[in-house]
Amino acid sequence: MFLKSFVGASAILRRANKYCGKHILFAAIFSAFLNVLYLAPTIYMLVVYDKALPTQGHQTLLLVSVVLLFTLAVLSLLDWMRTRLLVRISGRLERHMSAEVLEIAMGDARITHRRRLQAIRDFDVFRQAISGGALLAILDAPWAPIFLLAAFALHPVLGGVTLVAIIAFVLLAIANERATGPEIAAASEAATRTYATQDHAVAHADTLRALGMVRPMVNRHVQERSGMINLQIYASFVGGAYITWTKFLRMALQSGALGLGAWLAINHQISGGSIMAASFLMTRALAPVEQIVGGWKSIVQARTAGANLEALFESAGMVAGETELPPAKGALTFEEVSAKPAESDRLAISKISFEMLPGEVVAVVGPSGAGKSTLVRVAAGAAQPASGIVRLDGADLQIWPADALAAHVGYLPQDFVLFPGTVKDNISRFAAFAGGTPREIDRAVVTAAKLIGAHEMILHLPRGYDTEIGFNGLGLSGGQRQRVALARAVYGEPSLLVLDEPNANLDTEGELALSGAVMELRQRGVSVLMVVHHGAILRCAHRVMILRDGELQAMGPADQLLRFANPSSQSPDPAAAAAPQPQVSMQKQGRV
Repeated sequence: MFLKSFVGASAILRRANKYCGKHILFAAIFSAFLNVLYLAPTIYMLVVYDKALPTQGHQTLLLVSVVLLFTLAVLSLLDWMRTRLLVRISGRLERHMSAEVLEIAMGDARITHRRRLQAIRDFDVFRQAISGGALLAILDAPWAPIFLLAAFALHPVLGGVTLVAIIAFVLLAIANERATGPEIAAASEAATRTYATQDHAVAHADTLRALGMVRPMVNRHVQERSGMINLQIYASFVGGAYITWTKFLRMALQSGALGLGAWLAINHQISGGSIMAASFLMTRALAPVEQIVGGWKSIVQARTAGANLEALFESAGMVAGETELPPAKGALTFEEVSAKPAESDRLAISKISFEMLPGEVVAVVGPSGAGKSTLVRVAAGAAQPASGIVRLDGADLQIWPADALAAHVGYLPQDFVLFPGTVKDNISRFAAFAGGTPREIDRAVVTAAKLIGAHEMILHLPRGYDTEIGFNGLGLSGGQRQRVALARAVYGEPSLLVLDEPNANLDTEGELALSGAVMELRQRGVSVLMVVHHGAILRCAHRVMILRDGELQAMGPADQLLRFANPSSQSPDPAAAAAPQPQVSMQKQGRV
């Protein structure tokens, strides 16, 4: 109930309740006791002014003072324990949910790049709000009627004024939400866009320097940040006005309660002690609402973050099945598959259908912009089709859990990325952090490196396989990075290997090693789907697929199709193969 005040969503509520429901329950119970104990100063004032002073009761004053000190000590202890509970709630959410959020954000191919960057920020906003003052105010708010009833017990007029004050504060809170909610949401969305473009520019700062684009990009980001800051300033101005009115109303009502109490005391309708008690009761009754108004910005941000996380969790529920499928043999099938590049509305491939048998090598050729990279991204599970079905051994790729699919599919993207760590970490896909056995990891890493002919190259690095590399393979040449990425693709002996321009950065020695590796994989029965523009690696293919403008132009035996494409040449010419060709059989074919 309390968390719903923040997020108004179900999926994140279920997860938060699962991991810290007991902590929230105890925090609510402590809040109940705290608010009951907050009545102690009111009772103390009544006893002192109405009993001890008129009768000069020293013992009475001493006794009630001791009782008050004990009560305040218990109150402070409960408040300290409640604060610790909220900190533990934040810690438990971090421990149990951060990994889930990151796994969904990075493991679901349908999530845009910007949403991936924002997902963990949304989680941090939600987690921090759980341990903030706004939640304490929400926990205290249900107990405001205790102080209202106590004010009515002193005098109906005091109770009525307190009730009117609470209603006025609630109306201010509602007006604050309507006035600032859209502005804060717009500012948050602008911040998401600004940080996404800024992160992208920082990641490619070396390119910006080389092209002389630092100043233009800085100016662009300053403009974007200016728009974001303007929205935040406007929201702060509007919210600040409501906070100011809230403070003014609270001070005016608190002083008014003193004046009203004095007037009632002069008319002998309440005692002198009730004057101070009335002011304290009104302050305590209004405190939670005032805190909610003051912390409304964090509440709106937490609700926005919760809604984003809700959408993230809902999309994750449709990603994969739970049944463990048998090891794949490498049969790949496209059934009327269409797909778009990331964050684009234009189809890159349209209604492509073909079948690869286990152990078959298929080369994809075509001009730039033909959709080759999109096709292999979809084949590897790195992107989702807009329509149609991609199957591995007859099972839709979408029902394969991401980690299970990656165990059977090796992938080398066109813009491959290496991560900070050792060469061994990168080749093993950081298996050490997933609980892999060191000896098994070492054996598999060396096997993969030897398969693609990178073992000797790696041994000549300063620390061999334990050589540290920076972001995107900093410290290695382009060819070295590509060979490490190729070793990563074949790590774990996948049954299907998807390669996008695997020889783009290789020298003659590296390309010969790659061709030998593909032939070795053929003999082992591994299926290989590869985008190739040139080189002897084309001779490894059983069949060639020609793409043009996102459509499958032709597919057939490699020697026949390339001979049709360039009959006068002694070597395959993919550029010529991409030109319009005579009719070639499009029937599904097995190995040549």
